[in-house]
Amino acid sequence: METQFQERATVERQMFTARLNRSIFLSPQTKHLELSVEGVEVFRFVPGHFVSIKQPRPDGKEHTRAYSIASPPRQNATFDLCLNRVGEGFLSNRLCDLPEGTTVQFHGPHGLFTLREPRKDAIFIATGTGIAPIRGMLHWLFEKPERNRGHEYWLVFGTRYEHSLYYRDEFERIERDNPNFHYVPTLSRCGELWTGCRGYVQDHVREIVASRADMQAYICGLHQMVDANRKLLKEELGWDRKQIVFERYD
Repeated sequence: METQFQERATVERQMFTARLNRSIFLSPQTKHLELSVEGVEVFRFVPGHFVSIKQPRPDGKEHTRAYSIASPPRQNATFDLCLNRVGEGFLSNRLCDLPEGTTVQFHGPHGLFTLREPRKDAIFIATGTGIAPIRGMLHWLFEKPERNRGHEYWLVFGTRYEHSLYYRDEFERIERDNPNFHYVPTLSRCGELWTGCRGYVQDHVREIVASRADMQAYICGLHQMVDANRKLLKEELGWDRKQIVFERYD
């Protein structure tokens, strides 16, 4: 997922080299990339952070884009990305076409879209590749029982079509293994055979948190969805803005 975070260029950032180990289609237009950072034993980051990838353009100029890390921290120097091919997107399209074994230059990790302490019951709201940083958060939370014990977590993930429910098997497995995790996929253009939730994410967010004012919300996706859910939580349901953590990527 490409983020909209604006970086300051006042200091020289340390550059790293990452090698693409594996590239997987999540849908016809979406790729899951698995990379390893060369020259380090461990690549340290917090779930929800992003990296900024640099690539020279054919005109000689340097192109930089920020992409959310789609995995939790591991005991090695690897991380994942999830990104879309876009119409005129130079770097996103180049990364989608990157052959395995190729390297890219990046700096990071960066970002403020991270889990807040103390942790509370929380709802995670995502559309499209906005699921990337939330995937990392949820895998981290449910890696160890003490990280999620005593709390309830919901993931409301919206997309148009069923084939775009990225990482569906993973979230269904987490739900099977953890009674305090609730996976709520919703489709806005589903077929007759779809038996799950229909419509936009905010419709189902309202149902889940209507009687709750003591939760946290983590929202990631296109600005229209993010704004609609922030408005719902703050204006309709009376949440404090500090309970709502969000990141837009358009």
